Amino acid sequence: MKKIIRVWDLPIRLFHWLLVLCIIGSIVSVNLGGNAMEWHAYFGYSILTLLIFRIVWGFIGSTHARFTSFAPNPKSILNYLQGKAPRVLGHNPLGAMSVFALLLVLSIQVVTGLFSDDEIAFQGPLAKFVSNSTVSSFSVVHEWNHLLIYALITIHIAAIIYYKKFKGEDLITPMISGDKEINPSEEASYLPSDLGRASKDGALQRGLALVLLSLIGVVVGYLITSS
Repeated sequence: MKKIIRVWDLPIRLFHWLLVLCIIGSIVSVNLGGNAMEWHAYFGYSILTLLIFRIVWGFIGSTHARFTSFAPNPKSILNYLQGKAPRVLGHNPLGAMSVFALLLVLSIQVVTGLFSDDEIAFQGPLAKFVSNSTVSSFSVVHEWNHLLIYALITIHIAAIIYYKKFKGEDLITPMISGDKEINPSEEASYLPSDLGRASKDGALQRGLALVLLSLIGVVVGYLITSS
């Protein structure tokens, strides 16, 4: 009988899929241009809100959402590449590097967007508070940083396909259901302590996440509209 363990709590799952939708919306709207740039800004503000939530949740969230549970180090990365590392319920060392890299480049993108000016259809709400040279610099970074985002997203999707096809590990279903199914024959490949670290995902946890996300949304909205 398979062992079912809650790995990803509902807040993390919603964050993940909302972020996917906002990134898609942002890409579509910026390519449409014109009046769609207003929607590009809205998607950017939404991504900013989600990123702030994820960073905070990385410290106070459930077990496998916390950065301390999957922060990689040179030794863990080397052991994983050499096939010496035990299997993990959450992010493996390479997956963890991908997560941190995505959070970084997305943060750069939304922050620079706040100060950008394409001199056609959009000016960031904070652009008026800095010098023209600063606006120009942020605009250049914002324009080219999206290439890094595309590259990391491509790697992320390729990794999902690779793990499914060559390692028989489904990474999508757990991010939908929250649960990971462990066959009895696979338990020996995990650390016993890892198998005993199910994530909390009750009403209290979800309520805290909702309050946190709402507060962040209000603060971001206020800062944007009052600028």
